[in-house]
Amino acid sequence: MNIKAVFICYKNLWFKALGLILVALGIIGIVLPVMPTTIFFILALTCFTRSSPALEQWLLNHPRYGVTLKQWQAYKVVPVKAKCYAAIGMLIGFIFLLYSAAPIWVVYLVAAIEVSVMIYLILRPSHPPKAH
Repeated sequence: MNIKAVFICYKNLWFKALGLILVALGIIGIVLPVMPTTIFFILALTCFTRSSPALEQWLLNHPRYGVTLKQWQAYKVVPVKAKCYAAIGMLIGFIFLLYSAAPIWVVYLVAAIEVSVMIYLILRPSHPPKAH
């Protein structure tokens, strides 16, 4: 076995493991209102696209999240509902952070990251393009 084949094998294992961790975080996000769900599934889809066609199809055919993930994959669409949930979740998490004993630099860093994420989400289309 050559070095390139070994590298590809380990890369695929790493992406698959990371994808499974992201799915687990997405499942936690279903239960906890301060954790997002869709973004973890989008990131998991990215990992599975690079490592496991079977897991990629499993996510794309998921009864609840499949349509959203297909729209993301095809058009980089983030539905309005997902944008709202992300904003609310980040706001709740940020409020908890403000009442914690976190250093001020952490508060500023998290604020900058959350504002950047919201700008990115707002700039994404909310609906797929209309067919002609």
